[in-house]
Amino acid sequence: MKVKVRVPASTANMGPAFDCLALALDLWNEAEFELGGDGLQVSVRGEGAERLPRHERNLVYRAVARVYEEVSEAPPKNIRIICDNKIPLGSGLGSSAAASLAGLLGANALLRNPLKPELVMRLGAELEGHADNLAAALYGGLVLVKHTEWRTTAQALECTAWQAVYVLPQVRLSTRAARAALPKKVSMADAVFNMGNALAVREALRSGSLAALAEAMQDRLHQPYRLPLLPGAADALAAAQRAGAAAGLSGAGPGLIAFVEPGREQAVLAAMLAAFEAHKLAARHYVLRSSAQGAQVDINSM
Repeated sequence: MKVKVRVPASTANMGPAFDCLALALDLWNEAEFELGGDGLQVSVRGEGAERLPRHERNLVYRAVARVYEEVSEAPPKNIRIICDNKIPLGSGLGSSAAASLAGLLGANALLRNPLKPELVMRLGAELEGHADNLAAALYGGLVLVKHTEWRTTAQALECTAWQAVYVLPQVRLSTRAARAALPKKVSMADAVFNMGNALAVREALRSGSLAALAEAMQDRLHQPYRLPLLPGAADALAAAQRAGAAAGLSGAGPGLIAFVEPGREQAVLAAMLAAFEAHKLAARHYVLRSSAQGAQVDINSM
């Protein structure tokens, strides 16, 4: 049996909805799984090919092993995993969530699907430490993630199709460092500000109003503390907003995402790239669409 899994990128937080909202994007990682061969064989093409491990510490394989553990079976000793990555690592586009989800879904398919999607998401949240990117990648579209002491749940929300530009400056910012920059406590005023804007973001994404989204993506809980870690990022966001976009950090960064009117992609990109160039920073960029489609699994019984 050969299993092929496709997993989309995602952008989380959407400005003020910290750890609660995420949106799937039309940029995909693929992974193939096949039992057999001699031992664990992991190959990586594309993004991360020079960095990602080819042994038991590979995140895709760790997710495979976690599924087997969940059903009280030993992980397969002989398995081939081929990863073809389009999502940049450490970018704020959910690359680690995509890797975890690929392994979870691949292993679930090899085992004839004993795990329901809700359990797949729980295992992914366990591997990731949070579930926003993973939920969007699993279900597609816009998702609301809720956390309680006992469980994490995801709810699909109505969302129109969106066009976006994404800019990734050549700056390293780990998720751990981005989390460490956050304050332990916030004021009541800032909490209320973000709650109102998060609700407004959700409505703007549903209605398709770019102007409403641009106003609502203002945040006081995480972006003011993370942007100083990223030279040029605050200027790039301001430039995107002046060009008519609704912009914010993508997840914890370092990438920035700007939602745009169709036809305005290049103008917004030029404004953002110029802001980074002024700080002598090169940046990669993508033009992306939201994806209503979540992860896909194809099984070939051969």
